[in-house]
Amino acid sequence: MSSNDNSRPPFDAVIQAITDYVFDYEVTSEKAWTRARIAVLDSLGCAIESLPSCASFIGPVVKGTVVPNGFPLPGTSYVLDPVKAAFDYGALIRYLDHSDAYPGAEWGHPSDNIGAILPVADWLSREGNDDITMKDVLEAIIKAYEIQGIFQAKNAFNEVGIDHVILVKIAATAVVSKLMGLTREQTNDAVSQAWADGQPLRVYRQSPNTSPRKGWAAGDACMRAVHNVLMTKSGQPGYPTVLTAPKWGFYDTSFGGKTFELPKPFRTHVIEHFFIKLVAAEGHGIAAVEAALLLAERLAGRLDEVRAVRIRTQRPAMRIIDKRGPLHNAADRDHCMRYMVAVTLLKRDWPDVGDYADGSPWARDPRVDALRAKMTMEEDPQMTADYMNPAAGKCASALQVTMADGTVLEEVLVERPIGHPWRADTTERAKAKFVELAGAVLEDPAGLWDETMQAGWANIKVRDWMDQVTRRTKARL
Repeated sequence: MSSNDNSRPPFDAVIQAITDYVFDYEVTSEKAWTRARIAVLDSLGCAIESLPSCASFIGPVVKGTVVPNGFPLPGTSYVLDPVKAAFDYGALIRYLDHSDAYPGAEWGHPSDNIGAILPVADWLSREGNDDITMKDVLEAIIKAYEIQGIFQAKNAFNEVGIDHVILVKIAATAVVSKLMGLTREQTNDAVSQAWADGQPLRVYRQSPNTSPRKGWAAGDACMRAVHNVLMTKSGQPGYPTVLTAPKWGFYDTSFGGKTFELPKPFRTHVIEHFFIKLVAAEGHGIAAVEAALLLAERLAGRLDEVRAVRIRTQRPAMRIIDKRGPLHNAADRDHCMRYMVAVTLLKRDWPDVGDYADGSPWARDPRVDALRAKMTMEEDPQMTADYMNPAAGKCASALQVTMADGTVLEEVLVERPIGHPWRADTTERAKAKFVELAGAVLEDPAGLWDETMQAGWANIKVRDWMDQVTRRTKARL
């Protein structure tokens, strides 16, 4: 059966809506274009930061292979085919949980999609497509962010045990299809392949099985997206009723018989409102970390006098990072609100990625577990309601400390933590983060940021921009 077989039923409406958006929607929002540029740079900085942690699994499958016209993996000497490049770059962006986030019934990280978008666009550019520019990359980013985020708003894949990177696979498949020149019908095919694919269990992101796979799961989703598109381009057909088919479709087999709820049309909302992670901490815990930092000076030298720490927070934090007992690895620690808060109080500074490592002094410091044991966490229904309401735009937590003598310190509430899109300091802090993270590998990262923000920059060919990044590389893995 070919992709153009007229005997097939029409594609499920949700799939058609995704494809129509990718092909038909014209991005006119200047804010969206600017925020997409920030996303490109922030993801590059996060990828560079992750290089040492991912050294054991990035690079060609066959050691020494250099792919003609392949993607030059930033900060390395590797030149990779688009499938392995999507895995590696997607894993690097996400591995240390430091890139971005978007809230909803499902919490996810839309910059994961860049792991598929940039390597494919660069490969196509090197293969002779002189028309493909960074503007095409930005458009793909805007639309991938939107597809993932609109799904996240009302559809809780976590409730049926599926990890949120399923949405990376769907969104990346859709936008990469257009980049690769697939027709509208072929894009429907490719997106249906993504829904038909075996979906990742959330087990590796939840206690007691939290593990490093949560860091490379996005790379896996990016790799599968690119492979789905290549298979479709080779002539493989899709599955028009992959969602709605009785008994065998996604809704019946994997979503409890429910159907998807898309609360608004796909436009540019998500790219304009995503949360930039300026702190190396699971996103639902950042407000608590900021509150702990505000408390830290008041408690300096007095932490042994603390009797109790009460944490009020939203339901997603309770579900994802409410952990007691032993923490077995870095992935376990950076998904534990009590650990993040305890380290912040002791350190009197923001946590960084090294604070979660097995070799970190905090991982062995008995004071951390002593403080964790004094903490309680509880859901505040209003915080949950405000979290779920885009008009409120909150991801709040509050800390209240009781001292040994019974004194109760004034509660510290943070509703829109550092990196929130509504905060005036977010863009400048994002630039500072990029300069810090990329500076270990790239010459003049501040200059690269400024060049990327210039009016005509988006017209540069993708391969030329990637070559600029490569030329600036002063240290390689």
